[in-house]
Amino acid sequence: MNVPATTKSYGYRKEGCVFCSIPKDCLIAESELAFVIRDTYPVTKLHTLIIPKRHVETFFEMEQAEVKACVQLINKQKMGIEAADNAVDGFNIGINNGQSAGQEICHCHIHLIPRRTGDVDAPMGGVRHVIPGK
Repeated sequence: MNVPATTKSYGYRKEGCVFCSIPKDCLIAESELAFVIRDTYPVTKLHTLIIPKRHVETFFEMEQAEVKACVQLINKQKMGIEAADNAVDGFNIGINNGQSAGQEICHCHIHLIPRRTGDVDAPMGGVRHVIPGK
């Protein structure tokens, strides 16, 4: 059977990358192409990261199958978080692409941040407040 080059690349891991070497016992969930962990420095309780298994630095480098795998895990985690904490009534989903956007670990990861009414005084504007005053 002839396997496409993109399929072969799904196994690529980068030596020294913290997300490429996450131990299996730290995973909350996984699929063939992506996995889920809790954020080590959570913004809110149950802050979760969805990460493609293949080492890609940004969202824009993911193949369509990886994007789909990540979105499926986001949806499953959303439901699980809501079941675990009935105070959760909103979510922020964020991806930092590049150092100027705040990306600290150069392996794509998607933040799923549960929100609760009253967790901040004025949540209006959401991601528009990433740059203060905008």
